[in-house]
Amino acid sequence: MNLSLDIAITHVRFRVRQTLVGVLGVATGVGFSVMMAAMMEGSQRDFITQLVDSLPHIQLKDERRDPPPQPALARYDAVAFSGLSTMRIRPGIKNPYAILAGLDDWLPGTAAPSVQTQAVVRYAGRDTTAAITGIDPRREKDVSKLPEQIRQGTLEDLYKASNAIILGDRLADRIGVRVGNTIALASGTGRVMSATVVALFHSGVAQADESQAYTLMKTGQILAGQTGLVNAIRIRVTDIMSAREMAARIEAQTGYKAVSWQEANEDLLSALVVRNVIMYSVVGAILLVASFGTYNIISTITHEKTRDIAILKSLGLTSRTVRRIFLMEAMIIGLAGMLVGWGLGLVLSAAMGSIQIKSPFMDVTHLPIYYTWSHYLIAGGVALAASAVAGFLPARKAASVQPVDIIRGAS
Repeated sequence: MNLSLDIAITHVRFRVRQTLVGVLGVATGVGFSVMMAAMMEGSQRDFITQLVDSLPHIQLKDERRDPPPQPALARYDAVAFSGLSTMRIRPGIKNPYAILAGLDDWLPGTAAPSVQTQAVVRYAGRDTTAAITGIDPRREKDVSKLPEQIRQGTLEDLYKASNAIILGDRLADRIGVRVGNTIALASGTGRVMSATVVALFHSGVAQADESQAYTLMKTGQILAGQTGLVNAIRIRVTDIMSAREMAARIEAQTGYKAVSWQEANEDLLSALVVRNVIMYSVVGAILLVASFGTYNIISTITHEKTRDIAILKSLGLTSRTVRRIFLMEAMIIGLAGMLVGWGLGLVLSAAMGSIQIKSPFMDVTHLPIYYTWSHYLIAGGVALAASAVAGFLPARKAASVQPVDIIRGAS
């Protein structure tokens, strides 16, 4: 084994130019693969963070996952009923504060009650619809990032004016509203009330910034036309990836529909899976191209060392030993390229992360870069595997050399 390694190192050391080309080829592939993976996963994580933090992780709504069956259907299995009408059920979650107390006992996170309704916002002859969420400011800071997203004013300003309201900045721009202006709210129940804009927020999610508004719970209940109404409980969990499991448990416990952020954004998450497949395909292609350089170098060494191989085999080296020598040469080049590529990938990632971005459509000022050892290990593992494959064919060719043919001058 030591003899095989010594011969492999000697071949590599005395072919400095070819060795450097092979090492740089592998290093370039590894470095750019690490950089691309860091950039793409960084942007993906940044997108998910903005998406998740803009809304509670779980929302418990005053509706059922499956509608209750008609009583007549339970009694008469063979009879079909159509056009049945049921009595109007009072909207809202029953005993919401008892449910909150029950969640506080076991839930790894926090929960807050809210009132959700729709209203038409009117100002200076402009009308637009908005989703109104009535909140408790003291609890809201524990379930959402709203206090940090407010650009003008504060969350506590909801207490400082009669029927105070906080608008998304894009919604405010659409109707020309500024902080301190008074707007009119018209609910679906026909109620019209005046409200004072006390703050503007920017979540980074266009849909929320264009259509979302926050008021005190009492104001939301007046718009909905029902005193004491709580039709949604907003929940924030410690581990965002456990939101789906927590939602299923909450739904089983309360009977009401609990929607996790994963369920609410299934289409986007599916698109991210496809994006990851594309990313790793591109990374694999880069490393595959780099492996051709290793193949070229090992093939050249094999061709130039044909007579040396014949002499070694005539001295007693087996075909297996000769094959091992050239595989070792490929692995040495791949290992050196991997180590250099790791350093190159770190430098490239840091360089890309330092690039400043100035865009009115983006909140980030730099490219989001995600650093993790998994990117380096995956890129290094693929590089070593590609080097091994690239060295296998030349190694097999070298092992098949017949010393008698070479020594006699046969081609």
